[in-house]
Amino acid sequence: MENTIKKPLAFRMRPQKIEDIIGQKHLIGENKIITRCLEEKQLFSMIFYGPPGTGKTTLAMVLANELDIKYRLFNAVTGNKKELDIIFEEAKFFPGMIVIIDEVHRLNKDKQDLLLPHIENGSIIMIGATTANPLFSINPAIRSRTHLFEIKALQKEDIVEALKRAVKSPDGLNDKVKISDKALALIATQSNGDIRYALNILEICSVASNDIDEELVEKYAFIPNISSDSDGDYHYDLLSAFQKSIRGSDVDAALYYLAILIEIGDLESIERRLLVTAYEDIGLANPAAVSRCIQAIDASKRVGFPEGRIPLAHTIIDLCLSPKSKSAINAIDNVKPHIKNHAYPVPSYLRLTPVGMKEEDKYDYSRLDLVDQIQYLPDELKNESFYHPNENSQYEKALASNWKKLKQKQRTSKLANLKKR
Repeated sequence: MENTIKKPLAFRMRPQKIEDIIGQKHLIGENKIITRCLEEKQLFSMIFYGPPGTGKTTLAMVLANELDIKYRLFNAVTGNKKELDIIFEEAKFFPGMIVIIDEVHRLNKDKQDLLLPHIENGSIIMIGATTANPLFSINPAIRSRTHLFEIKALQKEDIVEALKRAVKSPDGLNDKVKISDKALALIATQSNGDIRYALNILEICSVASNDIDEELVEKYAFIPNISSDSDGDYHYDLLSAFQKSIRGSDVDAALYYLAILIEIGDLESIERRLLVTAYEDIGLANPAAVSRCIQAIDASKRVGFPEGRIPLAHTIIDLCLSPKSKSAINAIDNVKPHIKNHAYPVPSYLRLTPVGMKEEDKYDYSRLDLVDQIQYLPDELKNESFYHPNENSQYEKALASNWKKLKQKQRTSKLANLKKR
């Protein structure tokens, strides 16, 4: 029996020509670089990077079609060396063949080593597609041989245009459904710039009814599209905004970004960022809040989601409204320049087993009354001060008071003289 199941709407609506592509005017507008490549019939190896569902692979395929260049698809995760060898053999008969590599940031070293000479001599043109920032995720050897182009998330009006095309197109829904403007706007809003997600929602709604309204969209869209691939820029932007909101004491913003991370189910990233933020930004201004943060994370892991959101919300509010102090991280970072280019020896009297020292010059474990008068830094650094108190809370004011008293003491490396006092 013949299989009559249709291919997905997003697949059927994939652009075949450059004029079918929606958005990306910074690349395919008049006199823009991709447009010029088509006009000059000249292509080079490149990497398209941007959020999911923005048409990176599609644009690569359109370029190949427009220039009538043979192309092959290769997935950096699932593809193997044997597939690459077949592609390279084929490229001998079609010099300049385009190889479109999905998830190019995941290419391992073996595959990169195979690709590099072919990219170098022009026997293939590589077009990579990735959701990750290539400046950080792509091997420099590959990156230096390619040009980088950002594929931007589509605007709401772009998504609406794409949905309208899909409704009317013979390859799409062929005008067999009606959809209200409000329903179109809702899908566009929830898609977060991901055209594939938007078309998938349109498709399921069209199966459910020939008359699509807001209520139907809400029923089948479930939640807005949160395109937070753990390897993608949006994921790191989200975590960055989350951490900065706590540092900036903006409770509402921190809770907003927390809610998105919870919706994604990314407890691991929440845990890591909360711990870093608690110690880095609240720190000595409120150690009790840091301890409560650890307890809240432990509680959320024990109960899991959705209940885990409750202790996390508690600690977010606590950390946001707490006094802040970066004195601890600043203190350890202040040490770095002094150890980068110098390896100062540990003072002999602090060594575990000092050899050849007179007894009176050795560290005396029984004289605890002297421990705060001994010099512990190497002579070259004895006058350095790495910790500088931030007196933004009662707790650190107390620490600062004690620190100032200790600083007034004259520490010495002459232990024999010290013991005689």
